[in-house]
Amino acid sequence: MTSLDDYISRMTEDQPGIYYVSGDNKAALEKSPFLEKLKKKGFEVIYMTEPIDEYTVQQLKEYEGKKLLCATKEGLKMTESDEEKKKFEEAKAKTEGLCKLIKEVLDNKVEKVVVSNRLEKSPCCLVTGEYGWTARMEQIMKAQALRDSTQSSYMASKKTLEVNPTHAIVEALRTKAEEDKSDKTVKDLIWLLYDTSLLTSGFSLDEPTVFANRIHRLIKLGLEIDDDDDDDDELDDADMPDLEGDEKEADDVDDDDEMEEVD
Repeated sequence: MTSLDDYISRMTEDQPGIYYVSGDNKAALEKSPFLEKLKKKGFEVIYMTEPIDEYTVQQLKEYEGKKLLCATKEGLKMTESDEEKKKFEEAKAKTEGLCKLIKEVLDNKVEKVVVSNRLEKSPCCLVTGEYGWTARMEQIMKAQALRDSTQSSYMASKKTLEVNPTHAIVEALRTKAEEDKSDKTVKDLIWLLYDTSLLTSGFSLDEPTVFANRIHRLIKLGLEIDDDDDDDDELDDADMPDLEGDEKEADDVDDDDEMEEVD
């Protein structure tokens, strides 16, 4: 436990504000993708694990002249050296085309897709608008018996997918997309990245069965299992969008070729 006064006394001169993140528990927050770059830079982050904290920070915008900065919202301010800025701008320029493609694929699932400098080890994450609900607040409001569904829909809808331009997965996906934007495997991987970002960013899956089926089909490809041999599939494929690239477009496409596409 600490106080805001003690936190401020430990702040570095170049720190733009008081960083905080909210969630169910400390253990989950410590592994949050939002804190990767902050931890690397040595910035201290306050963990807010009580539901009342969400209501408090909505009113307490700053303390002693220091602005409270939520690590899970867009526009996170972070000091960087000139060299870091240069590297980021170069990587950003290369990845903007992929961001446009991701937005086309996800459509209204996200408000926008941008290149991020807050990530270190994760390929992407989902953040909310500055005045929108955090993932934690969304959970709290969904648990309210007398919640306003109209307000919930508005406040929870504005999500931004932030992409790490230097991550190996993003770089490989960018290369594959540049070769063929209509590649079905690229579209599937984009959906899987989105779903996993929902989970790692603290949100819940809208359609967990669809996500599970996509994972199961990738597992089948890895194990070279033909879907036609699986007669006891408990999940109804008719209710789920086709896994792009899962259908065989030609008889001359063998299992090895399909596995290479996944790789």
